[in-house]
Amino acid sequence: MTIRTILVDDESLAIQGLQLRLESHDDVEVIDTCTNGREAIRSIKTNKPDLVFLDIQMPGFDGFSVVQGMMEVEPPLFVFVTAYSDHAIRAFEAQAVDYLMKPVEEARLADTLDRVRLRLSEKRNVEEIEKLKEVLAEVAPEAAENMSDGGELASNRFEKLINIKDRGQIFRVDVDTIESVEAAGDYMCIKTGDNTLILRETMKDLEKRLDPRRFQRVHRSTIVNLDLVRQVKPHTNGECFLVLDSGAQVKVSRSYRDVVARFVH
Repeated sequence: MTIRTILVDDESLAIQGLQLRLESHDDVEVIDTCTNGREAIRSIKTNKPDLVFLDIQMPGFDGFSVVQGMMEVEPPLFVFVTAYSDHAIRAFEAQAVDYLMKPVEEARLADTLDRVRLRLSEKRNVEEIEKLKEVLAEVAPEAAENMSDGGELASNRFEKLINIKDRGQIFRVDVDTIESVEAAGDYMCIKTGDNTLILRETMKDLEKRLDPRRFQRVHRSTIVNLDLVRQVKPHTNGECFLVLDSGAQVKVSRSYRDVVARFVH
C-alpha cells in the first residue's frame, strides 16, 4: 500500500527536512510539494493524495483554510506540522490524524505514519465491501440484500474514538464508554456514565459516525448505546424506560418502540 503524499509549507527548508525523514518509510511517496494554501488546494483536488502534511501559518490561506477548501470533495488525511503548540485544539477539531511540532522528530513521525496506515487500511476495507455489494447487487440481488452491514470490516467505517473540546480541553472519548447522547440545539451532551461532555455537532452528523448496530435513537433527541442497556421498564401509553449501566434512565418514545423489541424477543 503506497501512501501518496503532499507536503505543504511556505518554508522550503521545512519541506526538505520532512522529505528527508520520509525517505526512510518505503511506503510513502511524495507526489507534490506546495508553498502556500492556494497551491495546496489545487494540488489536492488534482492529485487526490492519501495524506497531506500541512503547515498551519502560511501567507494567504492558512492550513485550516486548506481543510475548509476540501468540503466539496472527499478529503485526504491531514497531519498538521507547525512551530506553535497553541493550535492543537483547532487541529483535532478539524479531525487531523496528528499534530507534529517542528522540528519533526523521527520517532513521532513514525508513530504518526502508523496511525495513517491504520486509518487508510480501515477506509480501504470499507471501500472493498461497498464494491462487493455493488457486484452482488448486479449478479445476485438476494445475496446483496442479505449481506450484513454489521460485518467486522464494515464496522471500521465508524469512530472508535471521538475528540471532544469542552471547557478549553480536548477529551478523547472511547466510543464504547458512551451510554447516551442527548441533543440540545446544535450541541450534543455525550454521557459516559461518570461524565458529561458537550460536543458542538448536530444529531444527524453524529449518527453517521456511530455504529448503528449499537447506537440507536430511542427518542427524537436521544441516542442510546444498546450494549449498555441493563433493563427495560414499561411505562404508560406504549412508552418505556431503558435503565443503563450507570443506573441512568432514558425514555423511549412510542415512535421508537421497534428499538426495544430486540430486548424482549
